[in-house]
Amino acid sequence: MAEDRSVLDRAAPGPDQSWAYGPGAAQVADGYWPEGGASAGPRPVVVLIHGGYWRPEYDRTHLRPMAAALAADGYPTVLLEYTRIPGDPDAAIDDFRLALTSLAEAVDVSAGVVLVGHSAGGHLALLAANHATVIGCLALAPVADLVMAEYLDLDNGAVHAFLGRPAADRPDLDPARHPVPAVPTTLLHGVEDTLVPAAMSEAYCSERGTRLVLLPGTAHFELIDPLSATWPSVMAELAALIPSSGIE
Repeated sequence: MAEDRSVLDRAAPGPDQSWAYGPGAAQVADGYWPEGGASAGPRPVVVLIHGGYWRPEYDRTHLRPMAAALAADGYPTVLLEYTRIPGDPDAAIDDFRLALTSLAEAVDVSAGVVLVGHSAGGHLALLAANHATVIGCLALAPVADLVMAEYLDLDNGAVHAFLGRPAADRPDLDPARHPVPAVPTTLLHGVEDTLVPAAMSEAYCSERGTRLVLLPGTAHFELIDPLSATWPSVMAELAALIPSSGIE
């Protein structure tokens, strides 16, 4: 099955609000708000984390169609950027932690945060699932096992480029070597994914008892494309992680 990459270049509305969560050029976040704005009642905030195998050439802009669609469905959505320096993985991890810790300065997080990460962003979401503000995690085709991803040489050595060393040297950054997330967590993966094999999510979930949803006839990018036939499944799994009082 060919990968449909059309969402990566699709025009989308700009954010309703943007802010810096640190002094670095990449330490920025975009807010997409539902009707009524960011403060229209306490609702869980969706924090959206983009993929791109942690490479500097891939930024948050390709998730703008998804962020706008989530806001249109009533979810206050924060689309995060983070530093991507080959060989310096801690820059990305530290940015993500700082962004979550400082999020309350920009938006009401009293109802909690639901992490939604795609691909490499799914890797970051799984690592941060136990953050104090997080109430749920939806990992879309995540790079959930760095050792396996390195062995498979995904994206021409992306894991080694990210870490700057063998994956076995950084078990602290490998979701497959972390404890089971303490919050409700779902991995959603297309069976036809050619960029991150579904077998990775299958192995991760079988070892932890984490919820896994496999989508036949689905590749990598349909999971972030509001125009795809897969989108209703993404929205259903997100809704399942939101307390019933979260979205009115």
